[in-house]
Amino acid sequence: MTPPHVLLALTVCTVLVLSSAAGADNKITYPPTGHDTAPSHGSAPPGAPPAADHGAGHAAQTASAHGADPGGEHGAADGPLCTGFGPQTPRDIGNPYGRNPVSFGLAPPPDEMTLCNIHTHTNAEHLGPGFSIYAGPGEHGGFKCAGSANLSAAELSRPGSGPARFEGVEPGDTIEVHWVYSSCDVAPGPGLGACLSASCSNPELRVESQVFLVVNDPNALDFRDFIYLGTMRNGRHQARALPSGTGAPVVFRGSTTGPSYSQQVCSPLQVTWSVRPRCARLDIATLDAWAGMGNVFEETHSHGVRRLVTAPALLSQIE
Repeated sequence: MTPPHVLLALTVCTVLVLSSAAGADNKITYPPTGHDTAPSHGSAPPGAPPAADHGAGHAAQTASAHGADPGGEHGAADGPLCTGFGPQTPRDIGNPYGRNPVSFGLAPPPDEMTLCNIHTHTNAEHLGPGFSIYAGPGEHGGFKCAGSANLSAAELSRPGSGPARFEGVEPGDTIEVHWVYSSCDVAPGPGLGACLSASCSNPELRVESQVFLVVNDPNALDFRDFIYLGTMRNGRHQARALPSGTGAPVVFRGSTTGPSYSQQVCSPLQVTWSVRPRCARLDIATLDAWAGMGNVFEETHSHGVRRLVTAPALLSQIE
């Protein structure tokens, strides 16, 4: 008969072995191995981490998975990191670490600057607590809102009676909206060129960012509440309002974004970013209405994304 203390030791060893095996089987990889894109409407690919898991502790894992050396000394397989530039955007707003040596003063708050442009990107360019479902690499990648896989058929339908459609977005999609502000005395208009002038070619720039889950729901937010309709405050062009109630914005130094830039091709412009950490629901019909109204920005479709910047050498330290 086996003595009791030996049985106990064998039991403990067996539990440890089984626990170790289970841990190996359940190990999360990010982005999920073998999945280049997420299924439509934000359903997370198998193995994708839960939204709450994207904090500072995932910095090295995220950087490695996105093809960047966590030490920031080497680039991805796409080539070496660009050098001689200031901090880049987009980034994981839950991870404050960065060691780009270029610093500049943070831009004033938006009500002390001039609104020069509003545009959207399909899928979030940034990674944040409320938008951490990986949508794949490339121009149509980025991140999706939590809850985007749990929408009803009605919420995923698109009303067809409007005079126009805002292209590049469907119900169930995630968009990141950028309100761009300039220190120049300019009028709102198309593209980044509207933020500069012949007499003001090196302005301070600020981007207010909100990520939305787009749905067919008249009770969701109305995009027209946040557009430009000739509003002036203290002699400055302003949006009608900026979104609130989605958490304190994370403010940091970065650059312009968009699919023409990468960790190998850096943006030269210095931008103060203010990114809200949680998603809000937005009614698709109001985006279509904005397109139907016409707008000074000539925005009729949503744009692609810049791949997440993960190399610490290209990121500022979030204060």
